[in-house]
Amino acid sequence: MNPVLLVASIMVSATPILLAAIGEMVVEKSGVLNLGVEGMMITGAVVGFAIAVNTGAPGWGFLAAACASAALSLSFGVLTQFLLSNQVATGLGLTLVGLGLSSLIGKPYEGMKSPTLPKLDLGPLSDIPVLGRMLFSHDIMVYFALALVAGVWAFLKFTRAGLILRATGESHDSAHALGYKVVRIRLAAIAFGGACAGLGGAYLSLVRVPQWTEGMTAGAGWIALAIVVFASWRPWRVAVGAYLFGGVTVLQLNLQAAGANVPVALLSASPYIITILVLVVISARGHHGAPASLGRPFHATT
Repeated sequence: MNPVLLVASIMVSATPILLAAIGEMVVEKSGVLNLGVEGMMITGAVVGFAIAVNTGAPGWGFLAAACASAALSLSFGVLTQFLLSNQVATGLGLTLVGLGLSSLIGKPYEGMKSPTLPKLDLGPLSDIPVLGRMLFSHDIMVYFALALVAGVWAFLKFTRAGLILRATGESHDSAHALGYKVVRIRLAAIAFGGACAGLGGAYLSLVRVPQWTEGMTAGAGWIALAIVVFASWRPWRVAVGAYLFGGVTVLQLNLQAAGANVPVALLSASPYIITILVLVVISARGHHGAPASLGRPFHATT
């Protein structure tokens, strides 16, 4: 098992989950619990694939995926923020809609190959022995995901808008009393989370496995949700969680390829088993750091 190729594979494997998880973290920071990440990812995967195949440009595929998933997430936003429907039930419904919609749209595209993103030429950095192959020979979305984590961290920590978003998640009544538009803020966060999930889905169908397969997200959206909890709603911990999960996924695939004396079903299930164990440990620890208004409906009474 070549460690250089292993690290390079982990960076690719972690990117779709990292994109979805950082978007969901922003949504939850605003006080909204959207369990529809899986549905938005699979929608992004199929729309991105379809547009990339028809235009021959993966960049347009990513853009279309972000827009489609953002639009889908806004349907969740309207239902939960204006009509005050239950966030958990609506999020689960969003996942079911996304899975059904992707199956319908993707039918004509099964078996096709899509154009994929080229590797970035980072000049001297790519030529560095060992590190160049590990860290500096990837496509633009790998670095975009990391830049997005840094951007979200800076936004939440240093900007007034970030402070307002966090305040909305901690106490929507107080934020409303101070004159902030709670529903508008939350809708913006929901749309951002949807766009990020769409980009994550498109990365799966355009880069990681450049073809369309029904149900290809295979639980990645649920893992992204778990990583947000694992990370205690902190951006850099989200990145660590995504790379840890990416590492476990790549490792089990390598063990399967090497013919390890472990049942294939157990190896395939190992990333999900480890995620569940981590969540159990976090729950037992007691301190979560979740926004105080997370999942609570907001109704402006004044």
